[in-house]
Amino acid sequence: MMGISIWQLAIILLIVVLLFGTKRLRGLGSDVGSAISGFRKAVNEGDSTPAALESDKLKSQQHS
Repeated sequence: MMGISIWQLAIILLIVVLLFGTKRLRGLGSDVGSAISGFRKAVNEGDSTPAALESDKLKSQQHS
């Protein structure tokens, strides 16, 4: 089986940096990080179960 060695990964990384530049890669990393953060926030907000939503409705009706 042929695996990828550390030298092959280093060469690929060097080529990617030469092609795109560090500024563009830094911006891409920032964009990916903010997208992941937004996704996690949306998942946590949408994590409510129907039973929890129903109990929240009942609580709000009782306080009204």
